[in-house]
Amino acid sequence: MPTNRITMRRIRETLRLHLQAGLSYNEIGRALKISKSVAGKYVSLARAAGVDWDAAQSLTDEELEARLYRPALPRSSHQLAPDFALVHQELKRPGVTVQLLWEEYARSNAQAYKYTSFSVKYRQFAQSLKRSMRQVHVAGEKLFVDYAGQTVPLIDAVTGEITAAQIFVATLGASNYTYACATERQTTADWIGAQVRALEFFGGVPRLIVPDQTRALIKYPDRYDPEPNRSYDEFATHYGCALLAARPAHPRDKPKVEGSVLLVERWILARLRNRRFFSLGELNRAIAELLADLNQRPFKKLPGCRASAFKELDAPALKPLPARRYELSRWKSAKVNIDYHVEFDGHYYSVPHALVGTVVELRVTDALVECFAAHQRVACHALSHKRGAHSTTAEHMPASHRAHLEWTPGKLIAWGARIGVSTAAVVTWQLEHRPHPEQGYRACLGLKRLARQYSPERLEAACTRALAIRSPTYRSVASILKNGLDRQPSLFTPATAPPLPAHENVRGPDYYH
Repeated sequence: MPTNRITMRRIRETLRLHLQAGLSYNEIGRALKISKSVAGKYVSLARAAGVDWDAAQSLTDEELEARLYRPALPRSSHQLAPDFALVHQELKRPGVTVQLLWEEYARSNAQAYKYTSFSVKYRQFAQSLKRSMRQVHVAGEKLFVDYAGQTVPLIDAVTGEITAAQIFVATLGASNYTYACATERQTTADWIGAQVRALEFFGGVPRLIVPDQTRALIKYPDRYDPEPNRSYDEFATHYGCALLAARPAHPRDKPKVEGSVLLVERWILARLRNRRFFSLGELNRAIAELLADLNQRPFKKLPGCRASAFKELDAPALKPLPARRYELSRWKSAKVNIDYHVEFDGHYYSVPHALVGTVVELRVTDALVECFAAHQRVACHALSHKRGAHSTTAEHMPASHRAHLEWTPGKLIAWGARIGVSTAAVVTWQLEHRPHPEQGYRACLGLKRLARQYSPERLEAACTRALAIRSPTYRSVASILKNGLDRQPSLFTPATAPPLPAHENVRGPDYYH
Protein backbone atom coordinates (compact mmCIF):
# COMPACT_ATOMS: atom_id res chain seq x y z
CA MET A 1 0.00 0.00 0.00
CA PRO A 2 1.44 3.41 -0.87
CA THR A 3 2.43 5.60 2.07
CA ASN A 4 3.68 8.83 0.46
CA ARG A 5 2.17 11.71 -1.47
CA ILE A 6 4.52 11.26 -4.44
CA THR A 7 3.01 7.85 -5.20
CA MET A 8 -0.55 9.17 -4.86
CA ARG A 9 0.31 12.09 -7.17
CA ARG A 10 1.59 9.61 -9.77
CA ILE A 11 -1.60 7.56 -9.46
CA ARG A 12 -3.82 10.62 -9.94
CA GLU A 13 -1.73 11.80 -12.91
CA THR A 14 -1.83 8.33 -14.45
CA LEU A 15 -5.62 8.23 -14.16
CA ARG A 16 -5.92 11.70 -15.66
CA LEU A 17 -3.64 11.00 -18.61
CA HIS A 18 -5.33 7.69 -19.41
CA LEU A 19 -8.99 8.29 -18.52
CA GLN A 20 -9.21 11.95 -19.53
CA ALA A 21 -6.44 12.51 -22.10
CA GLY A 22 -6.61 9.00 -23.60
CA LEU A 23 -2.85 8.35 -23.57
CA SER A 24 -1.49 4.82 -23.86
CA TYR A 25 0.50 3.11 -21.11
CA ASN A 26 3.71 3.65 -23.07
CA GLU A 27 3.03 7.39 -23.40
CA ILE A 28 2.11 7.69 -19.73
CA GLY A 29 5.28 5.86 -18.73
CA ARG A 30 7.48 8.21 -20.73
CA ALA A 31 5.69 11.29 -19.33
CA LEU A 32 5.82 10.25 -15.67
CA LYS A 33 9.13 8.33 -15.77
CA ILE A 34 7.48 5.06 -14.76
CA SER A 35 7.19 1.73 -16.57
CA LYS A 36 4.16 0.99 -18.71
CA SER A 37 3.32 -2.03 -16.52
CA VAL A 38 3.08 0.23 -13.44
CA ALA A 39 0.81 2.59 -15.37
CA GLY A 40 -1.34 -0.37 -16.40
CA LYS A 41 -1.46 -1.58 -12.79
CA TYR A 42 -2.78 1.79 -11.54
CA VAL A 43 -5.48 1.87 -14.21
CA SER A 44 -6.49 -1.74 -13.49
CA LEU A 45 -6.81 -1.00 -9.77
CA ALA A 46 -9.09 1.94 -10.57
CA ARG A 47 -11.24 -0.16 -12.91
CA ALA A 48 -11.59 -2.94 -10.35
CA ALA A 49 -12.58 -0.37 -7.70
CA GLY A 50 -15.05 1.36 -10.04
CA VAL A 51 -13.15 4.68 -9.85
CA ASP A 52 -13.27 6.94 -12.92
CA TRP A 53 -11.53 10.30 -13.31
CA ASP A 54 -14.46 12.30 -11.97
CA ALA A 55 -14.60 10.13 -8.85
CA ALA A 56 -10.84 10.34 -8.37
CA GLN A 57 -11.02 14.16 -8.37
CA SER A 58 -13.60 14.17 -5.61
CA LEU A 59 -11.66 11.84 -3.28
CA THR A 60 -8.87 12.75 -0.89
CA ASP A 61 -5.60 10.89 -1.05
CA GLU A 62 -6.63 8.75 1.91
CA GLU A 63 -10.03 7.96 0.42
CA LEU A 64 -8.59 7.15 -3.00
CA GLU A 65 -5.93 4.95 -1.45
CA ALA A 66 -8.61 3.08 0.55
CA ARG A 67 -10.68 2.52 -2.60
CA LEU A 68 -7.77 1.30 -4.69
CA TYR A 69 -5.94 -0.73 -2.05
CA ARG A 70 -8.62 -2.55 -0.14
CA PRO A 71 -7.34 -4.35 2.95
CA ALA A 72 -7.07 -8.09 2.64
CA LEU A 73 -9.95 -9.92 4.26
CA PRO A 74 -9.70 -13.33 5.88
CA ARG A 75 -10.76 -16.01 3.42
CA SER A 76 -12.63 -18.77 5.16
CA SER A 77 -13.97 -20.33 1.96
CA HIS A 78 -12.36 -21.48 -1.30
CA GLN A 79 -15.43 -20.20 -3.16
CA LEU A 80 -13.72 -16.78 -3.36
CA ALA A 81 -10.92 -18.19 -5.48
CA PRO A 82 -11.46 -18.08 -9.26
CA ASP A 83 -12.03 -21.18 -11.35
CA PHE A 84 -8.55 -21.44 -12.82
CA ALA A 85 -9.59 -24.30 -15.12
CA LEU A 86 -12.11 -21.93 -16.70
CA VAL A 87 -9.46 -19.20 -16.80
CA HIS A 88 -7.14 -21.59 -18.67
CA GLN A 89 -9.82 -22.29 -21.27
CA GLU A 90 -10.81 -18.63 -21.64
CA LEU A 91 -7.19 -17.65 -22.34
CA LYS A 92 -7.43 -19.69 -25.55
CA ARG A 93 -9.92 -17.24 -27.01
CA PRO A 94 -8.41 -14.60 -29.32
CA GLY A 95 -7.52 -11.34 -27.53
CA VAL A 96 -8.23 -12.61 -23.99
CA THR A 97 -5.49 -11.80 -21.43
CA VAL A 98 -4.85 -12.63 -17.77
CA GLN A 99 -5.38 -8.96 -16.82
CA LEU A 100 -8.80 -8.87 -18.53
CA LEU A 101 -9.92 -12.05 -16.76
CA TRP A 102 -8.71 -10.69 -13.41
CA GLU A 103 -10.65 -7.45 -13.90
CA GLU A 104 -13.83 -9.39 -14.69
CA TYR A 105 -13.26 -11.63 -11.65
CA ALA A 106 -12.51 -8.74 -9.24
CA ARG A 107 -15.18 -6.31 -10.45
CA SER A 108 -18.01 -7.68 -8.26
CA ASN A 109 -15.99 -9.62 -5.71
CA ALA A 110 -15.09 -7.72 -2.54
CA GLN A 111 -12.80 -10.54 -1.41
CA ALA A 112 -11.04 -11.08 -4.75
CA TYR A 113 -7.34 -11.76 -5.06
CA LYS A 114 -5.13 -8.88 -6.06
CA TYR A 115 -3.83 -9.05 -9.65
CA THR A 116 -0.37 -10.28 -8.61
CA SER A 117 -1.77 -13.09 -6.47
CA PHE A 118 -4.22 -13.99 -9.23
CA SER A 119 -1.38 -14.27 -11.76
CA VAL A 120 0.86 -16.30 -9.45
CA LYS A 121 -1.89 -18.76 -8.54
CA TYR A 122 -2.87 -19.20 -12.20
CA ARG A 123 0.74 -20.00 -13.15
CA GLN A 124 0.86 -22.57 -10.36
CA PHE A 125 -2.33 -24.14 -11.72
CA ALA A 126 -0.98 -24.20 -15.28
CA GLN A 127 2.24 -25.88 -14.10
CA SER A 128 0.18 -28.60 -12.42
CA LEU A 129 -1.29 -29.62 -15.77
CA LYS A 130 0.34 -32.18 -18.03
CA ARG A 131 3.55 -31.04 -19.66
CA SER A 132 1.93 -31.05 -23.10
CA MET A 133 -0.87 -28.75 -21.88
CA ARG A 134 1.21 -25.92 -20.43
CA GLN A 135 1.24 -24.02 -23.69
CA VAL A 136 -1.81 -21.85 -24.22
CA HIS A 137 -2.97 -22.22 -27.83
CA VAL A 138 -5.30 -19.65 -29.36
CA ALA A 139 -8.56 -21.04 -30.73
CA GLY A 140 -8.45 -21.87 -34.42
CA GLU A 141 -4.73 -21.18 -34.67
CA LYS A 142 -2.87 -24.51 -34.95
CA LEU A 143 -3.54 -28.04 -36.16
CA PHE A 144 -0.87 -30.58 -35.21
CA VAL A 145 -0.48 -33.68 -37.43
CA ASP A 146 1.59 -36.86 -37.08
CA TYR A 147 1.56 -40.63 -37.54
CA ALA A 148 1.35 -43.04 -34.63
CA GLY A 149 4.19 -45.48 -33.99
CA GLN A 150 1.78 -48.42 -33.83
CA THR A 151 0.27 -49.99 -36.94
CA VAL A 152 -2.73 -52.24 -37.56
CA PRO A 153 -2.45 -55.50 -39.57
CA LEU A 154 -4.57 -55.68 -42.74
CA ILE A 155 -5.26 -59.14 -44.18
CA ASP A 156 -5.76 -59.70 -47.90
CA ALA A 157 -8.86 -61.91 -48.07
CA VAL A 158 -7.67 -63.54 -51.33
CA THR A 159 -3.96 -64.12 -50.79
CA GLY A 160 -3.79 -63.97 -47.00
CA GLU A 161 -0.93 -61.45 -47.21
CA ILE A 162 -0.65 -59.15 -44.18
CA THR A 163 0.30 -55.48 -44.54
CA ALA A 164 0.65 -52.78 -41.87
CA ALA A 165 -1.87 -49.93 -42.02
CA GLN A 166 -0.48 -46.60 -40.77
CA ILE A 167 -2.47 -44.49 -38.27
CA PHE A 168 -2.68 -40.73 -38.91
CA VAL A 169 -3.59 -38.39 -36.02
CA ALA A 170 -4.52 -34.68 -36.11
CA THR A 171 -5.27 -32.48 -33.07
CA LEU A 172 -6.44 -28.86 -32.72
CA GLY A 173 -4.36 -26.86 -30.26
CA ALA A 174 -7.02 -25.06 -28.22
CA SER A 175 -9.61 -27.81 -27.72
CA ASN A 176 -7.52 -30.98 -28.19
CA TYR A 177 -10.27 -32.18 -30.55
CA THR A 178 -8.77 -35.20 -32.31
CA TYR A 179 -9.13 -36.93 -35.67
CA ALA A 180 -7.60 -40.27 -36.65
CA CYS A 181 -7.71 -42.48 -39.73
CA ALA A 182 -5.75 -45.31 -41.34
CA THR A 183 -3.74 -45.05 -44.57
CA GLU A 184 -1.89 -47.67 -46.59
CA ARG A 185 1.53 -46.02 -46.22
CA GLN A 186 3.06 -42.66 -45.37
CA THR A 187 3.57 -41.34 -48.88
CA THR A 188 2.93 -37.74 -49.93
CA ALA A 189 -0.51 -38.80 -51.17
CA ASP A 190 -1.27 -40.49 -47.83
CA TRP A 191 -0.11 -37.51 -45.76
CA ILE A 192 -1.99 -34.90 -47.76
CA GLY A 193 -5.09 -37.05 -48.29
CA ALA A 194 -5.36 -37.65 -44.53
CA GLN A 195 -5.05 -33.91 -43.83
CA VAL A 196 -7.79 -33.16 -46.36
CA ARG A 197 -10.08 -35.60 -44.54
CA ALA A 198 -9.08 -34.10 -41.18
CA LEU A 199 -10.06 -30.58 -42.28
CA GLU A 200 -13.39 -31.92 -43.52
CA PHE A 201 -13.88 -33.70 -40.17
CA PHE A 202 -13.28 -30.42 -38.30
CA GLY A 203 -15.44 -28.50 -40.76
CA GLY A 204 -12.95 -25.66 -41.11
CA VAL A 205 -9.34 -24.58 -41.63
CA PRO A 206 -6.86 -23.38 -38.95
CA ARG A 207 -4.33 -20.63 -39.55
CA LEU A 208 -1.33 -22.98 -39.15
CA ILE A 209 -0.68 -26.67 -39.71
CA VAL A 210 2.27 -28.17 -37.81
CA PRO A 211 3.66 -31.40 -39.36
CA ASP A 212 6.90 -33.32 -38.95
CA GLN A 213 9.76 -32.60 -41.33
CA THR A 214 9.10 -35.84 -43.18
CA ARG A 215 10.54 -36.24 -46.68
CA ALA A 216 7.02 -36.94 -47.95
CA LEU A 217 6.06 -33.31 -47.20
CA ILE A 218 9.25 -31.26 -46.80
CA LYS A 219 11.47 -30.92 -49.85
CA TYR A 220 14.38 -29.32 -48.01
CA PRO A 221 14.33 -30.08 -44.25
CA ASP A 222 15.96 -27.39 -42.14
CA ARG A 223 15.96 -26.41 -38.48
CA TYR A 224 15.13 -22.78 -39.26
CA ASP A 225 13.68 -22.56 -42.77
CA PRO A 226 12.23 -25.86 -44.05
CA GLU A 227 10.76 -25.79 -47.56
CA PRO A 228 7.63 -27.87 -48.31
CA ASN A 229 7.40 -29.76 -51.57
CA ARG A 230 5.27 -28.34 -54.36
CA SER A 231 2.23 -30.55 -53.70
CA TYR A 232 2.12 -29.69 -49.98
CA ASP A 233 2.61 -26.00 -50.69
CA GLU A 234 -0.23 -26.16 -53.23
CA PHE A 235 -2.41 -27.88 -50.60
CA ALA A 236 -1.75 -25.05 -48.11
CA THR A 237 -2.48 -22.41 -50.75
CA HIS A 238 -5.76 -24.12 -51.70
CA TYR A 239 -6.98 -24.05 -48.07
CA GLY A 240 -5.53 -20.62 -47.25
CA CYS A 241 -3.39 -21.72 -44.31
CA ALA A 242 0.32 -21.61 -43.47
CA LEU A 243 2.73 -24.48 -42.79
CA LEU A 244 4.99 -24.46 -39.71
CA ALA A 245 7.03 -27.67 -39.73
CA ALA A 246 8.31 -28.76 -36.31
CA ARG A 247 12.06 -28.82 -35.82
CA PRO A 248 13.69 -32.24 -36.31
CA ALA A 249 13.99 -34.24 -33.08
CA HIS A 250 11.96 -31.63 -31.13
CA PRO A 251 8.71 -33.31 -30.02
CA ARG A 252 8.00 -30.33 -27.73
CA ASP A 253 7.21 -28.32 -30.87
CA LYS A 254 4.07 -30.43 -31.28
CA PRO A 255 3.20 -31.77 -27.81
CA LYS A 256 -0.53 -31.71 -28.52
CA VAL A 257 -0.40 -34.37 -31.20
CA GLU A 258 2.23 -36.37 -29.27
CA GLY A 259 -0.26 -36.65 -26.42
CA SER A 260 -3.13 -37.41 -28.78
CA VAL A 261 -1.12 -40.19 -30.44
CA LEU A 262 -0.80 -41.85 -27.02
CA LEU A 263 -4.55 -41.47 -26.42
CA VAL A 264 -5.37 -42.95 -29.83
CA GLU A 265 -3.06 -45.88 -29.13
CA ARG A 266 -4.61 -46.46 -25.67
CA TRP A 267 -8.30 -45.83 -26.36
CA ILE A 268 -8.62 -46.90 -30.00
CA LEU A 269 -5.82 -49.19 -31.17
CA ALA A 270 -5.69 -51.12 -27.90
CA ARG A 271 -9.43 -51.83 -28.18
CA LEU A 272 -8.98 -53.07 -31.74
CA ARG A 273 -6.03 -55.32 -30.98
CA ASN A 274 -8.08 -58.56 -31.08
CA ARG A 275 -10.06 -57.74 -34.24
CA ARG A 276 -9.07 -58.72 -37.76
CA PHE A 277 -9.50 -56.30 -40.64
CA PHE A 278 -9.62 -57.16 -44.33
CA SER A 279 -9.80 -53.68 -45.86
CA LEU A 280 -8.80 -50.10 -45.13
CA GLY A 281 -12.44 -49.00 -45.24
CA GLU A 282 -13.43 -51.55 -42.60
CA LEU A 283 -10.61 -50.39 -40.32
CA ASN A 284 -11.50 -46.70 -40.74
CA ARG A 285 -15.14 -47.35 -39.84
CA ALA A 286 -14.03 -49.03 -36.62
CA ILE A 287 -11.67 -46.13 -35.81
CA ALA A 288 -14.45 -43.58 -36.43
CA GLU A 289 -16.75 -45.30 -33.91
CA LEU A 290 -14.13 -45.26 -31.16
CA LEU A 291 -12.98 -41.74 -32.08
CA ALA A 292 -16.37 -40.32 -31.16
CA ASP A 293 -16.04 -41.92 -27.71
CA LEU A 294 -12.50 -40.53 -27.29
CA ASN A 295 -13.62 -36.97 -28.01
CA GLN A 296 -16.50 -37.30 -25.52
CA ARG A 297 -14.31 -38.45 -22.61
CA PRO A 298 -14.22 -35.74 -19.86
CA PHE A 299 -11.02 -33.83 -19.16
CA LYS A 300 -9.42 -34.64 -15.81
CA LYS A 301 -8.42 -31.11 -14.78
CA LEU A 302 -10.37 -28.90 -17.18
CA PRO A 303 -14.12 -28.47 -17.62
CA GLY A 304 -15.94 -30.39 -20.35
CA CYS A 305 -14.45 -32.70 -22.96
CA ARG A 306 -12.75 -32.40 -26.34
CA ALA A 307 -16.04 -32.25 -28.22
CA SER A 308 -17.52 -29.51 -26.03
CA ALA A 309 -14.28 -27.51 -26.03
CA PHE A 310 -14.21 -27.76 -29.82
CA LYS A 311 -17.72 -26.33 -30.12
CA GLU A 312 -16.92 -23.46 -27.76
CA LEU A 313 -13.37 -22.61 -28.85
CA ASP A 314 -12.06 -23.95 -32.16
CA ALA A 315 -15.20 -24.38 -34.25
CA PRO A 316 -16.19 -20.67 -34.23
CA ALA A 317 -12.60 -19.59 -34.95
CA LEU A 318 -11.85 -21.89 -37.90
CA LYS A 319 -11.97 -20.46 -41.41
CA PRO A 320 -14.58 -22.03 -43.70
CA LEU A 321 -13.56 -24.80 -46.07
CA PRO A 322 -13.18 -23.83 -49.74
CA ALA A 323 -16.04 -24.74 -52.08
CA ARG A 324 -13.93 -27.33 -53.87
CA ARG A 325 -12.02 -30.16 -52.27
CA TYR A 326 -8.27 -30.19 -52.88
CA GLU A 327 -7.23 -32.68 -55.54
CA LEU A 328 -3.77 -34.12 -55.09
CA SER A 329 -1.42 -33.39 -57.96
CA ARG A 330 2.01 -34.47 -59.10
CA TRP A 331 4.52 -32.12 -60.74
CA LYS A 332 7.06 -33.07 -63.38
CA SER A 333 9.34 -31.16 -65.74
CA ALA A 334 9.22 -32.14 -69.43
CA LYS A 335 10.95 -30.90 -72.57
CA VAL A 336 8.75 -30.07 -75.56
CA ASN A 337 9.88 -32.25 -78.48
CA ILE A 338 10.09 -31.18 -82.10
CA ASP A 339 6.53 -32.48 -82.65
CA TYR A 340 5.30 -29.96 -79.98
CA HIS A 341 4.29 -32.81 -77.63
CA VAL A 342 5.45 -33.69 -74.12
CA GLU A 343 5.53 -37.20 -72.73
CA PHE A 344 4.04 -38.45 -69.46
CA ASP A 345 3.84 -42.16 -68.61
CA GLY A 346 4.25 -43.14 -72.23
CA HIS A 347 1.46 -40.90 -73.59
CA TYR A 348 2.08 -37.70 -75.58
CA TYR A 349 0.25 -34.41 -74.97
CA SER A 350 0.38 -31.37 -77.25
CA VAL A 351 1.38 -27.85 -76.23
CA PRO A 352 1.53 -24.67 -78.38
CA HIS A 353 4.13 -25.29 -81.10
CA ALA A 354 5.96 -22.08 -80.20
CA LEU A 355 7.24 -23.87 -77.08
CA VAL A 356 9.25 -26.46 -79.02
CA GLY A 357 12.61 -27.00 -77.35
CA THR A 358 11.62 -25.38 -74.04
CA VAL A 359 10.99 -27.05 -70.68
CA VAL A 360 7.46 -26.91 -69.26
CA GLU A 361 5.97 -28.01 -65.92
CA LEU A 362 3.32 -30.74 -65.90
CA ARG A 363 0.69 -30.81 -63.16
CA VAL A 364 -0.96 -34.23 -63.15
CA THR A 365 -4.11 -35.16 -61.21
CA ASP A 366 -6.30 -38.25 -61.39
CA ALA A 367 -8.19 -36.73 -64.32
CA LEU A 368 -6.08 -34.01 -65.98
CA VAL A 369 -2.64 -33.18 -67.31
CA GLU A 370 -1.98 -29.42 -67.20
CA CYS A 371 1.06 -27.83 -68.83
CA PHE A 372 2.58 -24.62 -67.43
CA ALA A 373 5.15 -22.32 -69.02
CA ALA A 374 6.41 -19.28 -67.10
CA HIS A 375 3.80 -20.00 -64.39
CA GLN A 376 0.97 -19.74 -66.97
CA ARG A 377 -1.19 -22.68 -67.99
CA VAL A 378 -0.73 -23.23 -71.74
CA ALA A 379 -2.45 -26.60 -72.25
CA CYS A 380 -4.88 -28.96 -70.52
CA HIS A 381 -5.69 -32.56 -71.50
CA ALA A 382 -7.64 -35.45 -70.06
CA LEU A 383 -5.24 -37.95 -68.49
CA SER A 384 -4.76 -40.98 -70.75
CA HIS A 385 -3.17 -44.31 -69.86
CA LYS A 386 -2.82 -45.42 -73.49
CA ARG A 387 0.90 -45.74 -74.04
CA GLY A 388 2.31 -44.58 -77.35
CA ALA A 389 -0.83 -42.61 -78.25
CA HIS A 390 -1.20 -38.84 -78.70
CA SER A 391 -3.59 -36.24 -77.29
CA THR A 392 -3.42 -33.33 -79.73
CA THR A 393 -5.28 -30.02 -79.71
CA ALA A 394 -5.67 -28.48 -83.17
CA GLU A 395 -4.91 -24.98 -81.89
CA HIS A 396 -1.45 -26.14 -80.83
CA MET A 397 -0.45 -27.14 -84.37
CA PRO A 398 1.54 -24.88 -86.70
CA ALA A 399 -0.26 -23.44 -89.72
CA SER A 400 -0.33 -25.93 -92.61
CA HIS A 401 1.92 -28.24 -90.56
CA ARG A 402 4.94 -26.28 -91.85
CA ALA A 403 6.10 -24.33 -88.82
CA HIS A 404 9.23 -26.45 -88.43
CA LEU A 405 10.83 -26.05 -91.86
CA GLU A 406 13.80 -28.19 -90.96
CA TRP A 407 11.69 -31.33 -90.59
CA THR A 408 8.85 -31.30 -93.09
CA PRO A 409 7.23 -34.56 -94.26
CA GLY A 410 8.78 -34.09 -97.71
CA LYS A 411 12.29 -33.80 -96.33
CA LEU A 412 11.82 -36.87 -94.15
CA ILE A 413 10.57 -38.95 -97.09
CA ALA A 414 13.48 -37.72 -99.25
CA TRP A 415 15.90 -38.79 -96.54
CA GLY A 416 14.32 -42.26 -96.45
CA ALA A 417 14.55 -42.55 -100.22
CA ARG A 418 18.29 -41.88 -100.06
CA ILE A 419 18.62 -44.88 -97.74
CA GLY A 420 16.46 -47.18 -99.83
CA VAL A 421 12.99 -48.04 -101.09
CA SER A 422 11.99 -49.90 -97.95
CA THR A 423 13.14 -47.10 -95.62
CA ALA A 424 11.19 -44.55 -97.66
CA ALA A 425 8.11 -46.76 -97.42
CA VAL A 426 8.44 -47.05 -93.63
CA VAL A 427 8.91 -43.27 -93.29
CA THR A 428 5.86 -42.65 -95.46
CA TRP A 429 3.83 -45.08 -93.35
CA GLN A 430 4.72 -43.14 -90.17
CA LEU A 431 3.48 -39.89 -91.70
CA GLU A 432 0.32 -41.26 -93.31
CA HIS A 433 -0.98 -43.37 -90.44
CA ARG A 434 -1.25 -40.56 -87.88
CA PRO A 435 -4.06 -38.00 -87.39
CA HIS A 436 -1.49 -35.31 -88.20
CA PRO A 437 1.82 -35.72 -90.09
CA GLU A 438 3.84 -34.09 -87.30
CA GLN A 439 2.92 -36.94 -84.97
CA GLY A 440 5.11 -39.18 -87.12
CA TYR A 441 8.13 -36.92 -86.66
CA ARG A 442 9.19 -38.66 -83.46
CA ALA A 443 9.26 -42.10 -85.11
CA CYS A 444 11.10 -40.73 -88.16
CA LEU A 445 13.72 -39.12 -85.95
CA GLY A 446 14.09 -42.49 -84.27
CA LEU A 447 14.74 -44.11 -87.66
CA LYS A 448 17.47 -41.53 -88.32
CA ARG A 449 19.09 -42.46 -85.02
CA LEU A 450 18.98 -46.17 -85.96
CA ALA A 451 20.74 -45.35 -89.26
CA ARG A 452 23.56 -43.69 -87.31
CA GLN A 453 23.72 -46.50 -84.76
CA TYR A 454 23.61 -49.55 -87.06
CA SER A 455 24.41 -48.16 -90.58
CA PRO A 456 22.05 -47.22 -93.45
CA GLU A 457 22.46 -50.67 -95.08
CA ARG A 458 21.24 -52.53 -92.00
CA LEU A 459 18.37 -50.04 -91.55
CA GLU A 460 17.22 -50.70 -95.13
CA ALA A 461 17.36 -54.47 -94.51
CA ALA A 462 15.42 -54.09 -91.27
CA CYS A 463 12.77 -51.94 -92.98
CA THR A 464 12.44 -54.59 -95.72
CA ARG A 465 11.83 -57.27 -93.09
CA ALA A 466 9.37 -55.01 -91.19
CA LEU A 467 7.34 -54.46 -94.37
CA ALA A 468 7.37 -58.21 -95.04
CA ILE A 469 5.83 -58.96 -91.64
CA ARG A 470 3.39 -56.05 -92.10
CA SER A 471 4.64 -54.14 -89.06
CA PRO A 472 6.37 -51.01 -90.42
CA THR A 473 6.58 -49.31 -87.01
CA TYR A 474 9.65 -47.80 -85.40
CA ARG A 475 9.42 -50.32 -82.57
CA SER A 476 9.49 -53.29 -84.97
CA VAL A 477 12.43 -51.89 -86.93
CA ALA A 478 14.39 -51.24 -83.72
CA SER A 479 13.64 -54.77 -82.46
CA ILE A 480 14.79 -56.34 -85.74
CA LEU A 481 18.09 -54.48 -85.58
CA LYS A 482 18.63 -55.18 -81.90
CA ASN A 483 18.17 -58.93 -82.41
CA GLY A 484 20.12 -59.08 -85.67
CA LEU A 485 17.14 -60.37 -87.65
CA ASP A 486 18.05 -58.08 -90.57
CA ARG A 487 21.02 -60.38 -91.25
CA GLN A 488 18.95 -63.56 -91.53
CA PRO A 489 17.81 -64.95 -94.88
CA SER A 490 14.83 -63.31 -96.55
CA LEU A 491 11.41 -64.36 -95.37
CA PHE A 492 10.40 -65.13 -98.96
CA THR A 493 13.23 -67.61 -99.73
CA PRO A 494 11.48 -70.98 -100.08
CA ALA A 495 12.94 -73.62 -97.88
CA THR A 496 13.36 -77.19 -99.23
CA ALA A 497 11.67 -79.61 -96.88
CA PRO A 498 13.35 -82.99 -96.34
CA PRO A 499 11.43 -86.01 -97.71
CA LEU A 500 9.25 -87.92 -95.28
CA PRO A 501 10.62 -91.29 -94.21
CA ALA A 502 8.97 -94.38 -95.72
CA HIS A 503 6.43 -95.86 -93.36
CA GLU A 504 3.36 -98.05 -93.72
CA ASN A 505 1.19 -95.41 -92.03
CA VAL A 506 2.13 -92.71 -94.57
CA ARG A 507 -0.55 -92.85 -97.27
CA GLY A 508 1.14 -90.90 -100.05
CA PRO A 509 -0.51 -88.89 -102.89
CA ASP A 510 -1.88 -91.96 -104.69
CA TYR A 511 -4.30 -92.54 -101.81
CA TYR A 512 -6.40 -89.54 -102.83
CA HIS A 513 -6.89 -90.57 -106.51
